Amino acid sequence: MSTFKAPKGTYDLTPPDSAKYLAVREAIAAPLRNSGYGYIETPGFENVELFSRGVGESTDIVSKEMYAFETKGGDKLALRPEGTASVLRAALEANLHKAGNLPVKLWYSGSYYRYERPQKGRYRHFSQVGAEAIGAEDPALDAELIILADQAYRSLGLRDFRILLNSLGDKECRPVYRAALQDFLRGLDLDEETLRRAEINPLRVLDDKRDDVQKKLVGAPLLRDYLCDACKAYHEEVRELITAAGVSFEDDPKLVRGLDYYTRTTFEFIHDGLGSQSAVGGGGRYDGLSEMIGGPALPSVGWALGVDRTVLALEAEGVELELPSSTSVFAVPLGEEARRVLFGVVTALRKAGVAADFSYGAKGLKGAMKNANRSGARYTVVAGERDLAEGVVQLKDMESGEQVAVPVDAIVTELTSRLG
Repeated sequence: MSTFKAPKGTYDLTPPDSAKYLAVREAIAAPLRNSGYGYIETPGFENVELFSRGVGESTDIVSKEMYAFETKGGDKLALRPEGTASVLRAALEANLHKAGNLPVKLWYSGSYYRYERPQKGRYRHFSQVGAEAIGAEDPALDAELIILADQAYRSLGLRDFRILLNSLGDKECRPVYRAALQDFLRGLDLDEETLRRAEINPLRVLDDKRDDVQKKLVGAPLLRDYLCDACKAYHEEVRELITAAGVSFEDDPKLVRGLDYYTRTTFEFIHDGLGSQSAVGGGGRYDGLSEMIGGPALPSVGWALGVDRTVLALEAEGVELELPSSTSVFAVPLGEEARRVLFGVVTALRKAGVAADFSYGAKGLKGAMKNANRSGARYTVVAGERDLAEGVVQLKDMESGEQVAVPVDAIVTELTSRLG
């Protein structure tokens, strides 16, 4: 065992479990690729101001959880705690919004970092797949993203998840609600830190997960009662489009999410099998974020789905993913000449697109066949001196147990034919 371990709050992904995470990422990405979203990748760290401005100074993410540091050159950077601000920054820097084809639709996958108290479903290093549609204010775009996330989850076999939906209003109606909420909060017996947060951004208090705070919030004014006519109409169209697509959702007037940049549509994907960390993903519209980070007005919407929590949700439902074997053919040489011949066969199979592996190291037949079984290969190719003298190799079907002799010069063709 190594002297070193993974840092607290992190984990390593190793086979065979890592295959589940790859399958989840692919399942989430597939409907995005089929809907015009192009892949984007950004650095693992950014200027700390990008998150302070975009995510919000009053959020726990910025004030308590961000890994911020100063470089030897004096640059103040932070490991990215979320993906939206980075993706929007990259899109603006590359002038993607000037190409004339709005919205710019992007998807991404990567690691993110928050200094949180580690527990099941909450890590200091976590993985997400996200999608952003930049530069269009259209209820159909909001609905599209919610529908695509629903499609991704269902393609994995998830069924016991819920979609929560709300509207946070816009710059016209939210200030009125903000003032009403602040008046309400000032009349409560709250701790000093919560009162400070209420003055900076009172909506953050609604997102407080402490039971004692939530009990005091009973009777708080609801944003839906303060929405302007335009926001009401926008939200109603989102609801109608989602319903028409056959996607179920629940209206949650208290849903605010943990980031300051959200406007109008906001949503969250909940799985009750995960206990307190029940959110497996979420997102919403962020029409003012581009201007917050120095760009032009670009109304946008997006989401991020947690890969780690999605895997936990699958386990909670007992869903077994159908994972393809990483190896289709396993070669077992018995002797030096067989090593040379079968290594050539494995190389040719790989060039033909067949997943093939080889028994490395000095192993006898028994040990090599154990490795073949563990590999999950459908076929094993075995050759010894007598086989090669006859110009054949032994091909064994690991499912049926059937074994046949196949000419050496025909084995690659035979296997590619059998494997389709």
